[in-house]
Amino acid sequence: MKDNLRFGLIGRSLKHSYSPAIHSMIGGYEYRLFPLEPDELADFVKATDLDGFNVTIPYKKAVIPLCSELSPRAEASGSVNTMLRLPGGGWRGENTDYEGFLRLLGDDAPAFHEKKALILGDGGAAATVRTVLDELGIRHETLRISRYAGPDLKARHPDAELIINATPVGMYPENGKSPVDLGDYPACRLVLDLIYNPAKTALMLQAERLGIPARGGLLMLCAQATRAAELFLGQDLPRELAGSIADKIRRDMLNVLLIGMPGCGKTTIGRRLAELTGRELLDTDELIRKKTGMDIPEIFEKFGEACFRELETGVLREVSKESGKIIATGGGVVTVPQNLDLIRQNSICIFLDREKEKLDISGRPLSRSVGIDELYSRRLPLYRCWADLTFRVDDPDTTAENIKKELGL
Repeated sequence: MKDNLRFGLIGRSLKHSYSPAIHSMIGGYEYRLFPLEPDELADFVKATDLDGFNVTIPYKKAVIPLCSELSPRAEASGSVNTMLRLPGGGWRGENTDYEGFLRLLGDDAPAFHEKKALILGDGGAAATVRTVLDELGIRHETLRISRYAGPDLKARHPDAELIINATPVGMYPENGKSPVDLGDYPACRLVLDLIYNPAKTALMLQAERLGIPARGGLLMLCAQATRAAELFLGQDLPRELAGSIADKIRRDMLNVLLIGMPGCGKTTIGRRLAELTGRELLDTDELIRKKTGMDIPEIFEKFGEACFRELETGVLREVSKESGKIIATGGGVVTVPQNLDLIRQNSICIFLDREKEKLDISGRPLSRSVGIDELYSRRLPLYRCWADLTFRVDDPDTTAENIKKELGL
């Protein structure tokens, strides 16, 4: 194997790709991003001096005519996501998405033998999914969906037991969109969404509400990357490597979002946690102040709580799309049901539970008008329901350190 191996990823929009981070954890070679417009693709493939590269949307089919040869799986699927330089010149097209999707489906595969799967989308990823399902003996249908389709799409194949989203609908930054309404699929027993950002798409969140198991595409991404690295390096890698990389990426990408009563220390603990982890702190109350030029009590006084909650949800909609941030929210964020999905899509939600008697309610409009006892009794069940983890708050510094340790940040 030669020294100074150089690889990369080509695609049209790569700004938020996790691939460099994944390949850096595998190690042993340089890995860079190469965003390309369609009219640049052929010239790049002909001129590049890379030893190999991965291919993502929208070029998994477009690179096939540029390959000198194809692996059997690439040929069967009509999709290429890995290109290897041949010794005599030219490129061999491989499909490591095959291994990635097989890993994502995992031990559930036998349960769907001779059952119906519905594949959403008809691009390169969908082609790979069809190839895997064919080999596993899982019947399938394909539903072609626009990138901007909404959940009111008329249901087809309502007897599908496995639904696989192979479209970009719901992918960052278009969070909140869903290709179908799962209520139209009463037979569905498992949802697989190949999107990995956000961690939980709108489709996955609906599945969870309906009690349907759902998995996102991060493990698939890491498994296809480790298989590509094996081809790049010409050596086998441990099977567990993909899972450990996925766990690390997941920890890094999820926001840490703090909820709790007014005066419980969300901003103080958030600031300390940001210092401890090197993450950016986003405080929704502060962002509302900057947006409106008014303090929170002034907004309540002039426009009322409903106006403030609308502003708060708008800010939350934007910050909750982010990855790897510390987010401090207002105490009443849990009073708006639609905020729950915004929080759950890309964050670990932490309830900071401080004794009622120790809450600092000075300058808190609702705490003064409603009364702390009434507010506490209303909101405590919501905090507990929304939270993934709960931390008792005595000393803010200690609480921040405990959160960092518990989350492995």
